[in-house]
Amino acid sequence: MEQAAVETIAMGAQSATDLSMWALFLQADLVVKAVMILLILASFWSWAIIFDKVLRIKRLFRRAEQFEESFWSGGSLEDLYDRLNGRPLDPMTAIFAAAMREWRRSSSHGGDGKAVRAGLAARLDRVMTITLGREMEALERSMSFLASTGSVAPFVGLFGTVWGIMNSFHAIGMSKDTSLATVAPGIAEALFATALGLVAAIPAVVAYNKISNDLDRYAKRLEAFAGEFGAILSRQLEERG
Repeated sequence: MEQAAVETIAMGAQSATDLSMWALFLQADLVVKAVMILLILASFWSWAIIFDKVLRIKRLFRRAEQFEESFWSGGSLEDLYDRLNGRPLDPMTAIFAAAMREWRRSSSHGGDGKAVRAGLAARLDRVMTITLGREMEALERSMSFLASTGSVAPFVGLFGTVWGIMNSFHAIGMSKDTSLATVAPGIAEALFATALGLVAAIPAVVAYNKISNDLDRYAKRLEAFAGEFGAILSRQLEERG
């Protein structure tokens, strides 16, 4: 262990002028390298989630506008449902399709009593609520990874830094050389781990807040649509009576 530490500090002294990111990674201790690789992978995965969520949310808002335009155009809701062919492409059409399926199922069974109408209204409301919750749960998938990366990555990087500094100080003690050329590479390697932790954490935190806000706005839009659609179906139920 002591011999390895001396060799590490000697290697760092020989390459003191090379403080590129790649050189810092190659010169780092095995534990610090593992921390760096973990943080780099977390950063790449975070960016993949960010791009996926941002593009998907933009697409969902665009589809919601298109569907609401068709919904409020004054055409038949039955025809609109038939055009979907039972394959909703987004959460808003999924809510609409789920309610229409329940509506058609109850219509085929008949029944015009007040209790029957009240039960149908309750089922429609429940179906839309369940569908909305299921769709939002699917949209929020992987958000916990962004939250975890934003909160944990700086501490993982700090662990790598502490470990690297301890290893460097041990090597310095073994070599009995405290010159700046000897100390700088080991300290730089250790601090690089903290930098990677921040590189992974900062975008994850910013993106998590932005995406969460967009998802909240989208969820409220779905709730408003479900409420308006439920009111339309309730009026039609009253007209049946």
